[in-house]
Amino acid sequence: MRGVKSSTVRLASAFLALPPVRWCGASLRGLALASVIANIGIIVTGAAVRLTKSGLGCPTWPRCTDDSYVSTPEMGINGAIEFGNRLLTFVLVAIAVACFLGALARRRRSLTRLSVAVALGIPGQGVIGGITVLTNLNPWVVGLHFILSIALVAGAYALWRRVDEGDGEPVPLVPAPLRHLAWVITAASFAVIAAGVVVTGSGPHSGDQGAKRNGLDPEQISQVHADLVFLLIGLTVALWFALRAVNAPAAAIRAAAVLFWVEMAQGLIGFVQYFTHLPVLLVAAHMLGSGLVWVATLSVLWSLRSRPALPATTAATPAAIPEPATTH
Repeated sequence: MRGVKSSTVRLASAFLALPPVRWCGASLRGLALASVIANIGIIVTGAAVRLTKSGLGCPTWPRCTDDSYVSTPEMGINGAIEFGNRLLTFVLVAIAVACFLGALARRRRSLTRLSVAVALGIPGQGVIGGITVLTNLNPWVVGLHFILSIALVAGAYALWRRVDEGDGEPVPLVPAPLRHLAWVITAASFAVIAAGVVVTGSGPHSGDQGAKRNGLDPEQISQVHADLVFLLIGLTVALWFALRAVNAPAAAIRAAAVLFWVEMAQGLIGFVQYFTHLPVLLVAAHMLGSGLVWVATLSVLWSLRSRPALPATTAATPAAIPEPATTH
């Protein structure tokens, strides 16, 4: 049994010494950032599918048609757009696998767990996308598809930030009430995004001419969404002033300021698109903005604490035990 364990250790060591894995370990931060960007990007391409009425460009799943896994010329531009969006899943998978190998090379369980969580979310996203097609673009399933993307962005962002941190206990940089306020802002930010999903489900851009809507009054649910946006902006302004009052680190104050201006830009796009009857380019920009607001919100959370490296432990070397004398 001891020989088997020794062989396993040698095999793992040899695997981690492979040049590609070493390269992944050195580039893990860049790969994690690529994962953040790609997961936001697929939100935008998913919006493009919906805005071009290509949601059923591939009318079934996992095949594109009953006889083909890929789109055919007869399916036209809508089939090409929907199939192209499906292909992006493989890009996300490739990045996720590279992040996992990089986390293994770093030999840190926290990074490995995060990379695995993001990697497992991607096939889950594909399955929900398939259910979306099989339910003829049910708006609630479409919304769940988007919410999972937001969760994947959060996981990828956490991996990106954790690469340069230690594994010690988080050290707060501001008083507890301000950290609590930051969590309230995070909840409000998520509520704004979720309400936006419901607004989308009530609006005209369904992804296909015959797709159903959720039946809610677009004006009423848009008002709820706007109210939540005003709440989020107010909370962000309050946090910015409070951070300045307690002489918080410059990075924290800057993160709150960035969040405020991203919110303002996103709010401006939202109001303009509403009063101009939802032109597709502004809707796509608003979808991109939702991902940026979420990342800016996460940045505020991370700026309010640090995480040092675990203290090095030095194990005492036991004194040598003399061999018992032998008599002949």
